[in-house]
Amino acid sequence: GRPGIVHRLDKRTSGLMVVAKNNGAHAKLGKAFQDRLIQKTYLALVHGKPAQNSGSIDLSIARHPAIRTRMTARPFRGRTAHSEYRVLETMREFSLIEVKIKTGRTHQIRVHLSSIGHPVVGDDVYGERAYREYSRKYGPMNRYFLHAAELRFTHPTTGVTMEFHSVLPTELQELLDRLREK
Repeated sequence: GRPGIVHRLDKRTSGLMVVAKNNGAHAKLGKAFQDRLIQKTYLALVHGKPAQNSGSIDLSIARHPAIRTRMTARPFRGRTAHSEYRVLETMREFSLIEVKIKTGRTHQIRVHLSSIGHPVVGDDVYGERAYREYSRKYGPMNRYFLHAAELRFTHPTTGVTMEFHSVLPTELQELLDRLREK
């Protein structure tokens, strides 16, 4: 591998990323991701209120058979993916949730949350109908309400546990404030 980005964020998602400074670190961090030793915590605003205040979603994720840009959650095909969520707050028809993942499959959180009937706000791919309704009511959203808020991992050379935090971007914070007022 080459130095640089160890994992990716979806293009309309904000937050933290791990970037390696040299080849050795890149290889070790890449392996740590594969071995699920890197804990990523996201904040997401979703449509509706999950039936349970916390839970886990275990659904494999594969490329959609017909639409190659999409992923799909399938019980027995594809690569294993595990997400844990916890509801932090509910406002009207939305819930702010925290999602922890150890795997990082393409579109994992968006696919998983949509699979339990609570797509991410702003997600016009895995929550088309909800997105259309949202846009009619609140105006269009040009990004997902999905933010990589926290990263924890062991430093590849020192072995020290590293923890990083990133606050919500202004536009997401402002949207939350508006929803809370109503």
